[in-house]
Amino acid sequence: MTTATTVTTPFDEAERRIWSGRAEAYARTYARLCARPAAALLDAAEAGPGSRVLDVGCGSGTVSAAALARGASVYATDTEPGMVDATRRAVRGVAACIARLPELPYADDTFDAAVGNFVLNHVGRPRVALAELRRVTRPGGRVAVTIWRSPGAPGQTLIGRAARVAGLTRPDWLPALAPEDDFPRTREGLAALFDGAGLLGAECSEAAWEHRCDDAANGGRWPERAPEQGERQG
Repeated sequence: MTTATTVTTPFDEAERRIWSGRAEAYARTYARLCARPAAALLDAAEAGPGSRVLDVGCGSGTVSAAALARGASVYATDTEPGMVDATRRAVRGVAACIARLPELPYADDTFDAAVGNFVLNHVGRPRVALAELRRVTRPGGRVAVTIWRSPGAPGQTLIGRAARVAGLTRPDWLPALAPEDDFPRTREGLAALFDGAGLLGAECSEAAWEHRCDDAANGGRWPERAPEQGERQG
């Protein structure tokens, strides 16, 4: 007798619906904001010359490009085909493919480092996703991720406040994470998530930066408190 475990959740399905066909819009907007912790993320992963690095949730290829510039051999995945195409166009030499967490098409212990820039914010089972990153990373390798913290800084909460002022409401089809899959979006919460995925003793830090936007009325900028960043040797 065999049993099957469902790894796709309603949250995952909603994420795919949200991002379907949005690669170009993402590259013009959020990609600029999400690029800021890329260097620190790769530092945590110890990505360097000759290392094999997996960039999961590659988006428009910012982290992949930065890893390649360091001399790493870069592999990239995203669930959205448009994001994979954007990464291939932007980063010559990257091996990019369509794949989703927690079902990556790689053998155990394939990579020296696996990185996910904000990808845990977009999966229905973050702990299972981290465990998959651990599986494909060699013993002694590193797994490094970023998340948006909660409660967020003023810049992070701006979109929600603007939506409320505009009278927008949460769509009925947009689910939250199941309680058993969610975790506190803090340094302590991220460290505990790493522990639960078998990545023990993770070091988590918080970064902050000033993000410039096109809002001339606000001087074109607001201070932004960055995501928590976690890394752990595999």
